[in-house]
Amino acid sequence: MTGLVWDVNKLRIATDAAGIALWSWNVDTDQLELDERGYTLWGIPNTGTITFEALSACIHPEDLDRVRAAFAATRDMLGAYETDFRILCDNEVRWISARGRGDDEGIVERVMYGVFIDVTERKKAEEAREMLAGEMNHRVKNIFAITSALAMISARSATTKEEMVQDLHQRIFALSNAHDMIRPDASQQNRAAPLGHLLDTLLNPYASKHSETERVRISTPRLLVGEKAATALALVVHELATNSIKYGALSTANGALDIKCCASAGAVELIWSESGGPLTHKPSGPSGFGTKLLMSSLRDQLGGAISASWPPTGAVITLTMSEARLGG
Repeated sequence: MTGLVWDVNKLRIATDAAGIALWSWNVDTDQLELDERGYTLWGIPNTGTITFEALSACIHPEDLDRVRAAFAATRDMLGAYETDFRILCDNEVRWISARGRGDDEGIVERVMYGVFIDVTERKKAEEAREMLAGEMNHRVKNIFAITSALAMISARSATTKEEMVQDLHQRIFALSNAHDMIRPDASQQNRAAPLGHLLDTLLNPYASKHSETERVRISTPRLLVGEKAATALALVVHELATNSIKYGALSTANGALDIKCCASAGAVELIWSESGGPLTHKPSGPSGFGTKLLMSSLRDQLGGAISASWPPTGAVITLTMSEARLGG
């Protein structure tokens, strides 16, 4: 093909295909002009022209100062620049990438040119990867904490080295069984599990094996837990158990855990009560990653929430979940 001419219509077809919005900025008057896609992207009416200051009202408050500073610095930058930021559009958070060239390169009669690109999906994917990496790191740390705690539990109850080895082996094997229960291999058929059985399997490693005192007590109605819900619930239970091992009832030889559950009007309430451990108090400071992960699992996958009280005798954690989500 020869003589290809990139006229306005052909350029518009190309930018539409790429999802690119065009902007121009008069550096003297602060006037911005957007193409139709630009106004749609920002979720504002097409007024023909708008000031950068007025457009800034759409920028997420946490990004506003950074974006203003970035745009002010673009004229002194060499080469291409790219600034990613969030905007609020009809109560929806959208990510925009502003791109252009600095050092007044390409400026025409005091007007600079550039593009806006919607990068929301890319940012969501990046956030999901960061969340997954954080979750994996958190789980690895939990594994070390749990393994160390199980060794201490076994040492407290065993009288010989051989007995301790056997006891620790049984507890770690129980953890493995719990993992297989919620994450069956590809050859196994997925099926729902009774809630009581799932909780018993998950908490069996922490139960007393050499004492007449029942360390973990579980009382639940007959409720079935689906595969997806089982994974989320297991994450929540492991997080609570890890915290108890570090700071609560399961950190002491005489500590006990009592779990009661009831279901009514499509909602399931599970109460996790600790006793016999060290004196408790409400945690201070910002929530850690584990707490955020726990709350996210309950909210997003189980349609529920968590609340806690901190009497001196031991933590009381109340989980609420959707019965429909639990069976899914």
